[in-house]
Amino acid sequence: MLRLRGPLNVFVLLRQLDLVRRAAALSRPDRARSLAVRHVDAGSCNACEHELTAASSPHYDLQRFGIDIVASPRHADVLLITGPVTAHMREPLRAAYASMPEPRLVAALGDCALGRGVLGSPDAITGAVEDILPIDIRIPGCPPTPDVIAGRLLEALEAGAQLRAR
Repeated sequence: MLRLRGPLNVFVLLRQLDLVRRAAALSRPDRARSLAVRHVDAGSCNACEHELTAASSPHYDLQRFGIDIVASPRHADVLLITGPVTAHMREPLRAAYASMPEPRLVAALGDCALGRGVLGSPDAITGAVEDILPIDIRIPGCPPTPDVIAGRLLEALEAGAQLRAR
């Protein structure tokens, strides 16, 4: 077990992590390819959030592929939306989309966001994400597994790399 005492030992830990990465033959990310994702909960039951958290855990290691979750839509390439859009979240969702730089993508995560009517009463729900914003990435499931989430985000990353190569 490694014990860290003092600020220099953090560098020792980082060096050891690099050695483990090399020993496991994990590929390094292509620094030219990255995807910044801003997550917005538009009224979900939080099942999709749990799976998104699992997808960003060390087991799946999305950061290794250049996919990061960011805190501001101004830094995001993808607006990832979970849950059906409630009346109270319609305008904040539009504001988040408007503040994103171009080119921007919208991902609907889960059946509720795709308008399959799984969660909520019709009075409180404005509708699916597609009724408010254009959807570029569809991630179906109730909730989708971390494998599916990671796969769809990696597909979007590859598609973006192909578009930049043209």
